[in-house]
Amino acid sequence: MGHVIAAVRENWEARGGILHGWIAAERGRFALWLPVFMGAGIVFYFSLRAEPVWWAGASVAAPAALAAWLAPAALRAVLLPLAAAAIGFTSAQLATARALPLEVLPKKSVVITGTVRGVELLPVGRRVTIEAPELGDTPPLPRRLRVRLRNNDPAEIETGDQMRVRALVRALSPPSYPGGWDMQRDSFYSGLAGAGFALGYAERLAEAPPQGMARWIQWLRDTIQARFMAAVPGPAGAVSATLLTGLTSGIPEADRAAFRDSGLAHLLAVAGLHVGIIMGFAMALTRTGLALSERAALRWPCRQIAALAALAAGGFYMVMTGMHVPIVRSFAMACLFTVAVVAGRRGVSVRGLALAAIVLMLVSPQEVVGVSFQMSFSAVLALIAGYEALRPWLRRVHGSGTWHRRFAHHLVALALTSALAGTASAPYGAYHFGRIQLYFVLSNMVAVPLTAMWVMPAGLIALLLMPFGLEDLALVPMGWGAAAIVWIARATAALPEATLTVPHAPAWGLAVLSIGIAWLGLWRSRLRLAGIPLIAAGLASPLFFQPPDILVSDDARLIGLRTPSGIFLQHMQGASKFTRDAWEQFWADSTIENFPVTGTASDGMVDCTEHDCLLRPRPDVPAALLVRPGSVGEARCNGVAVVLSAEPAKGVCRREGARLVDRFTVWRQGAQAIWLRPDGPRIVSDREERGNRPWVPPLVYPHRNAPPAPPPAEPHHDD
Repeated sequence: MGHVIAAVRENWEARGGILHGWIAAERGRFALWLPVFMGAGIVFYFSLRAEPVWWAGASVAAPAALAAWLAPAALRAVLLPLAAAAIGFTSAQLATARALPLEVLPKKSVVITGTVRGVELLPVGRRVTIEAPELGDTPPLPRRLRVRLRNNDPAEIETGDQMRVRALVRALSPPSYPGGWDMQRDSFYSGLAGAGFALGYAERLAEAPPQGMARWIQWLRDTIQARFMAAVPGPAGAVSATLLTGLTSGIPEADRAAFRDSGLAHLLAVAGLHVGIIMGFAMALTRTGLALSERAALRWPCRQIAALAALAAGGFYMVMTGMHVPIVRSFAMACLFTVAVVAGRRGVSVRGLALAAIVLMLVSPQEVVGVSFQMSFSAVLALIAGYEALRPWLRRVHGSGTWHRRFAHHLVALALTSALAGTASAPYGAYHFGRIQLYFVLSNMVAVPLTAMWVMPAGLIALLLMPFGLEDLALVPMGWGAAAIVWIARATAALPEATLTVPHAPAWGLAVLSIGIAWLGLWRSRLRLAGIPLIAAGLASPLFFQPPDILVSDDARLIGLRTPSGIFLQHMQGASKFTRDAWEQFWADSTIENFPVTGTASDGMVDCTEHDCLLRPRPDVPAALLVRPGSVGEARCNGVAVVLSAEPAKGVCRREGARLVDRFTVWRQGAQAIWLRPDGPRIVSDREERGNRPWVPPLVYPHRNAPPAPPPAEPHHDD
């Protein structure tokens, strides 16, 4: 018995030693998890189906933070994460409280009068953002409107001008399917009331210089974009303008898709690479200038002065490119890097990334649920943690420092950077866009150095020459480099199997994956390896997700069925191409065809007559009945569980107890997702999925009594 007790005691002491060793190795790393818990609190807020009371977050955050400050260390490990999550929740509540309320826009065309906030050049035509718009005789709206002008509109309009135009405007579209990308939530936080298109020519009422810093900066961005695209026509000019202004509106959709499919989309999303080039160029230029003075070189802290000058250049570049999530994160880390340089400390670290995340989540918490935030932070975390773990190996590659060793080290570092950043961000791109890029390492190894050493420096020189009217001297060479990048994107996207369509992952799978990436990147000891099974579980989560069998768009002009042999659609005139593409990505299937006029398809899963189609995606489930337009009274109802119709179809198959999804249903409740099950259908609406939140428009007709006929659907996507 004594031997057993001694063995247990020895095992316990060994485990205690391992635990103490792990705690010692990870000392200082526990605080890095606070931004993760803040993000979890924000995600929890946006996952709610009803708006919580205004004091919900603060009532937990303040007591938890106070208790964590006063509590012993053992209890602090529980209270600090709770406080961080509550602070994130409170930050999201404050962002919602700061946002302007939704606007009710007219259903008919209206004359819009207001101040031009920005003019974006499109591949064909222009798009203007109107501030404080007056719709007819109504008072000015506090939110902005975005209107696409007619392609042949001759009006010369610049930022700051007063203009008038007759247009048809709508709120941005709701999700294409329940749980899809919510543009209405994005517009709610961005201050946008809606978007539309002009029905007549715009009229310039008054020419005025931009008033205020924000309008002046927007005018400068518009001017730079116009000059760049005039000097370098075509996609190369649009890409050149994007790199210096962040305005991507001029890039043709085909080239935008090529950048996305080649893994080069991050070059168009101004971020760390771009601000690093700008700051490096400014730092080198400042140090060179100071070195020309003997007094400055010998007596001044040239390195620190150059770092501050680089920071100023990076801040100006951040403002010029629109202060999007990646550039704000990059600039926040650049500030920490500058402070570290001035203090003589290490510049890039996980702590800097954590501080940048905290700042961004406090300022713009709504970005946490967006793809930009997720891809940006996962990529940077992978770079920092990856280089930290592989630094000894990279030193061996560098070796003695001969030219061929340095060249090999540069190639390895470039490939490693692309592989780490691309691999870490790929799951988020797959979740939001339904595809991953297979050749992103190769394309980045060529395009990134070309951008860093040719295109961006030429663009900076062009900006310096622009006040003198000599920007063409640098813009023409810049255009050559940008054209080469466009060619690389097109060539890579054209390679066989350049993109791989992947099935949609559930939200819990993305959460498990994110925890795994954070676990692998934040810890220092071998404990980090426990993140690998979590990442694997997140990647395998699509295997446990059953997509809906049927989708109905919010205007019922698209009704789709998913079968093993492809997607079948009823596609009515005026149906949204955007919605169709979103369904293709969600279902991870590009094989799309219309329902047959008559006859069967997909091994009998689709059985159509001139009046209707019986849809049965699996033999063991009840059928759905798709009633064709104009054939409501001719339906086959035997064994039908759901009736689908693009027209009002009240009473069809009512005796059989079939549930109805028709034009009235989507008018009231938005897009519908339907799962056909042996025990009966499960139907989820967009209204049920999003709940009653401030960015969700109120119910069109909340009662179930017979309403008046719904208005005909009109194009309302932001083009």
